[in-house]
Amino acid sequence: MSVCWIDGIIVNKNQAKISVFDHGLLYGDGVFEGIRFYNKQVFQLKAHLARLLDSAKSILLNIPYTTNELEAAINDVINAYAADNGYLRLVITRGKGPLSINPENCPRCTTLIIADQLSVMPPSVLQKGAKLVIASTRRLPVDGLDPRVKSLNYLNHILAKIEANQANADEAVLLNAHGYVTEGTTDNIFITKNNQLLTPPISDGALNGITRNVVLELARKLGIPCHEATLSPHDLYIADECFLTGTAVELIPVRQIDGRNMRDCPGPIYQKLQNAFNEEKTRLTL
Repeated sequence: MSVCWIDGIIVNKNQAKISVFDHGLLYGDGVFEGIRFYNKQVFQLKAHLARLLDSAKSILLNIPYTTNELEAAINDVINAYAADNGYLRLVITRGKGPLSINPENCPRCTTLIIADQLSVMPPSVLQKGAKLVIASTRRLPVDGLDPRVKSLNYLNHILAKIEANQANADEAVLLNAHGYVTEGTTDNIFITKNNQLLTPPISDGALNGITRNVVLELARKLGIPCHEATLSPHDLYIADECFLTGTAVELIPVRQIDGRNMRDCPGPIYQKLQNAFNEEKTRLTL
């Protein structure tokens, strides 16, 4: 059963409540992190909390807890959760205030930590690979909202996911205003070409993904040439391999993009990185 922590109090999901005047609900004003834990141990906790603090600082959101207090709260939630493995959603909203977008009218943030199970894609997709479409919905421009801010407002990603659903696809790829690849709706994207690993740079609109960075580091350790590179849909179509990364999805191979089949799925580079990622998780739980 889900476990919820709301400003210092642990409750079950039926007792979890926030005000209808919370600006996270009314205006999507807030930041969040999705975090995995394995055998009661949090994966990449410091990286997640660092990104959360950066996101909050960027939008002038004053978190009412120290990093140590957040770590303690996360551990309390994990210990209260029945399963050893699961997913955490750490959310900090602007808090309760009057019907106005002015953040100065919200005296204190609302902080939530939720522990639950998460399955973004069915297990069959992990085996045969995901089917992708390129969405007509564009990623918000970097000069409008910096992609390094992991905010609560996901409407354009939701619209892209609707496009994927309507196309009977597993995931959608968002392009930026210039027509270059940014990311999936909840994940980063990688391709391989001529034995090189490529992923869009943050400056093109990709989220600075925690799993993305882990994969890049693992690739370097394995001696796999890896680069950030501006990618077009054409680059995706002619790639040797493609896969998605994210806290929720971990690593998922891609078998098809806009009706074009990948040459390899799962490909050899993906399989090396998947094995290394699993070893990384195992080391955490020893």
